[in-house]
Amino acid sequence: MIFRLLIALFVFVPCYSFASEQADEWPADVASFIEQRDLCDHFRGEEPYNEERRKFLEKNIVELCTGSDSKLANLKEKYRLNPAVIKRLSLYEEDIEPNN
Repeated sequence: MIFRLLIALFVFVPCYSFASEQADEWPADVASFIEQRDLCDHFRGEEPYNEERRKFLEKNIVELCTGSDSKLANLKEKYRLNPAVIKRLSLYEEDIEPNN
């Protein structure tokens, strides 16, 4: 799985230059969330055109997206007095995980 994730990073991260162009300006926990959430959102937007692809997407979505809603809420609370961080985090949907 690590190998697949590394391949995904090399292939897809250039598409997310907005997130990475100023990653060093964000606190470490925010930068980490941005990187993971951008990959999560990428896989959420992909088409499962066959069973193998569906399984691949599902696995990556579970790995990258699980806990995203609470992480986002926690970061917004933690950095509520930092307008730049709040503005950046506001780009993300707040409720992407299925309700249990």
